[in-house]
Amino acid sequence: MPTYLWQKSSYSPEGGNCVNVATAPDGTLRIRESDDPEVLLSLRPGQLSALLIAVKSGRLRVRPEG
Repeated sequence: MPTYLWQKSSYSPEGGNCVNVATAPDGTLRIRESDDPEVLLSLRPGQLSALLIAVKSGRLRVRPEG
């Protein structure tokens, strides 16, 4: 697996449940949750923007954990 320079999202709380973001050499963005760092989401910048807009607008349904 490539080595990425991970940055913690400024929206992540202190003490856990953090979202980390890194830029890959091909210009795509990698996103991971700090508690499960082996699982990566790979998005182009426009896709990340669309995802954030959908989350903020409430158009995505969140499944409860369990």
